[in-house]
Amino acid sequence: MKRIILSSVVSMMLMGFPVSKTAELDLVLESTPPPREAVQLQSNKKEVVQLHSNTNGRIDSRDELITAIIHIESTGNPNAVGDTHLNMPSIGCMQIRPIMVREVNRILKKSGSDKRFKLKDRKDRDKSIEMFNIWADAYHKDSSFEKMARNWNGGPKGYKKPSTEEYWAKVSAYAEVCL
Repeated sequence: MKRIILSSVVSMMLMGFPVSKTAELDLVLESTPPPREAVQLQSNKKEVVQLHSNTNGRIDSRDELITAIIHIESTGNPNAVGDTHLNMPSIGCMQIRPIMVREVNRILKKSGSDKRFKLKDRKDRDKSIEMFNIWADAYHKDSSFEKMARNWNGGPKGYKKPSTEEYWAKVSAYAEVCL
């Protein structure tokens, strides 16, 4: 394993940290040397490796996309509760709202399936991933991973919203560094 310290305001922002923080993010990666192009810099007498990400991230499969989304949404916590300022918060490792459970159940009904999800299923990692895949198969069979992620975050027209650009940057940066 090689220990890499990723340090820069931009990199921290992409990983979801407030820009005002100046602490360094210490990541442990399993590859030596880093799998992507790296530039070595000197900062505070430490070797710093700044990884460059491309605009599409480094996501090669839907499974990698799901892994990155889970990390950004909840850091893998199946009991995470988000958007508490809303009437019905998002729940679980993929931060699913009740409207998404209803939509997935509508897709299932329309396809002739008897399967239905309950709100409590949002706390089950496997069922959350299954809901994501049902939604993605229905609406994003030929979409890019960026469009899928931005719509997951911002709704049906999420890919058009400027607010979801930062979300995609976080997802793709996580994939670039950790997958």
